[in-house]
Amino acid sequence: MRTDIRIAWILARGSERREWWRLSLTLLGALLATGFALAAVTIAAVSGQVSIPYVDGLLNQPTERAGAVLALVLLLIPVLGFLGQCARIGAVHRHRRMAGMRLAGASPAQVRRVAAVESGFACLAGSTAGFAALTVFLAVVGHIPGPGAWAGFAVVVLGVPVAAGLVSAVALRNVLAAPLDHVRRKGPDSQRRATLGFALAAVLIASSALLLLFPARGGAATLVLLLLAVVLLTGAGAIWAAKASAAYMGRRLTRRAKRPEVLIAASRLAHDPWAAARTHAALLLVTVVGVAFMGVRGLLLEALRDPAYQASDLGFYTTGLDLTGSAVLIALAISLCGLAVGTAESLATRRRGLAAQVAAGVPYRVLAAATLLETALPLAPALLLAGAGGAVVYLAYAGIVNYGFVPLLPLLVPLAVYAACLLAAATSLPLLRRVAHPSELRFT
Repeated sequence: MRTDIRIAWILARGSERREWWRLSLTLLGALLATGFALAAVTIAAVSGQVSIPYVDGLLNQPTERAGAVLALVLLLIPVLGFLGQCARIGAVHRHRRMAGMRLAGASPAQVRRVAAVESGFACLAGSTAGFAALTVFLAVVGHIPGPGAWAGFAVVVLGVPVAAGLVSAVALRNVLAAPLDHVRRKGPDSQRRATLGFALAAVLIASSALLLLFPARGGAATLVLLLLAVVLLTGAGAIWAAKASAAYMGRRLTRRAKRPEVLIAASRLAHDPWAAARTHAALLLVTVVGVAFMGVRGLLLEALRDPAYQASDLGFYTTGLDLTGSAVLIALAISLCGLAVGTAESLATRRRGLAAQVAAGVPYRVLAAATLLETALPLAPALLLAGAGGAVVYLAYAGIVNYGFVPLLPLLVPLAVYAACLLAAATSLPLLRRVAHPSELRFT
């Protein structure tokens, strides 16, 4: 392991100029993860009932602080997914180094470990910067945390690079670096995985529907746990459905489509259907949460119009709703960045094939349309399912609390997310013009 760390440090120091943007994205992701985790530790370190002159008293009570800590911890999910995307695109950019390591006697597993550790160095810089920013903020506000909080800060600063390294190792588990300058991915059994995907999606969604048949007993905590379980089950079902639909569309369109861009996109989906589920996983979970939140928000705002609520009470609840909505938007923005990075990674992986297509006369607009279709085709049914799951959550909440008003605006959330995903995928089109240049054929 010491040798792997030494090699990773040498590679990180000798990174080319074109690789610095990847390291910068990794550092940014680590900075966000550290910021969320440190904020969660700071809030969790506060004990008892206090008076905090921020956010309309939302952090005064232990129960509200526990909700804030949970929201900050959940924000780590899209950030870790973003770091995984950065690790994958970095591994492909360093394919010549990886091939050289294989020729020198390194095993494929060792090459993946070195790539993961190299990402860990950038994450360590990001976590250190996040800790420095928190220290400055605490000094400005005049708050001195206790020893337990400082111990938690140390765990976060060191734990974020370790967690990012583990995520990178998992993200690179299907990357095979072979000698003679060749990097490819191990492809699982698509037919068996597609069948399993449909079956598992059906089981998860059916399980979430069965949970809603039983009324919540035991107070608000039981209701929250029930709705959280439904969100997680529906999101997991949507993720598996994304992979299964990508495999199905790839096979069907490969045989029946006539337009060249559709054929190219279908061939890609059939070759690696898990790429869609892997890239869209965080987006689908955020969509389920976003639809459910918008529905519950509409129900709560309608209830708050009751004259029984005073102006001070309204500020407490509306501030909490606004902060929750901000957290959902932040998670969506991070997930969209992950989608953009994943699309760029896909183009970088296939740069030689794209260059060969351009050299053979395929127009750039056809390749650009195929790139967008690779995102649009499998994402449409998955987002539809995720939107339905979120609607079930807030409709179930409306039935449990006996609200007669049912908002319909949340049903437009999947459409807005779908449009945002296409825009995020379109940000990689300038890279397509670079990687598809026929000069890449010199290295084949």
